[in-house]
Amino acid sequence: MRPRGGSRNSKTGPRPFGALAWALPPVIALALFFLYPLALVVRQSLRPDTGGTSLQAYADVFGSEAFRHALWTTVWLALAATAGCLVLGFLLALVIAFVPFPGARSVARFIDVYLSFPSFLITLALLFLYGGTGVLGSFQFLTTPWGVLLAEVTYFTPFMMRPLLAAFAQLDTAQLEVAGSLGARAPRIVRQVILPEALPALAAGGSLVLVLCLNEFGIVLFTGAKGVTTLPMLVYGKAILESDYPGACAVAVVNVLISVGLYGLYRVVSRRAGA
Repeated sequence: MRPRGGSRNSKTGPRPFGALAWALPPVIALALFFLYPLALVVRQSLRPDTGGTSLQAYADVFGSEAFRHALWTTVWLALAATAGCLVLGFLLALVIAFVPFPGARSVARFIDVYLSFPSFLITLALLFLYGGTGVLGSFQFLTTPWGVLLAEVTYFTPFMMRPLLAAFAQLDTAQLEVAGSLGARAPRIVRQVILPEALPALAAGGSLVLVLCLNEFGIVLFTGAKGVTTLPMLVYGKAILESDYPGACAVAVVNVLISVGLYGLYRVVSRRAGA
């Protein structure tokens, strides 16, 4: 007998038209608020002030000493800050996860709140402490590349700690107890038991921090570091100070391409790490 109210050809899955209707609003919003402005930047980079379409802006940018200096500064600052965040974040996460002390859970929760802070807030705090009229004295290194590096490591370390704490929370503590009962000391336990389990989180967190450091603008701007020009600062200088909009857009396109490439690397690492 055929069930009442049913049909032999009825389908329980969603109709293609219904799925398309649900997909259209986010696609339209993405196109209007992200792809369209990005297309305008690319178009402006191909239109010099003399009119027409040309790659002259890219030729001028790639041939300038300022671009090469900004690219080198951006890369080494991002790599150095990522390395510092890897080391410091791993050590701090170890203490919070495995060293019992009052308030450890509150500190772990504060890290989640810290991630919402703007980067310039941390920079201002460092200036209040170590700046020209700082509470702890005046340290001129804050206006040097080392000051920018310190601010970036300070700000981005919690971004490294968050995936590490999540990975440590899933670690089987029985392995640590067995290793300790066999006479292994803390450094050996960290090296042979904890570190292998933390490698995926370190890779995922390091890739994310590298992308964020590559595009950091507020820290460099608020430190006022002399001679420190990164790619975002070069875009700002060409657009606001020089009114060279084709050149600024050309540098922005290069910065976007580098960022997208690194973000793709981050996604691959995160997927393999299960993060």
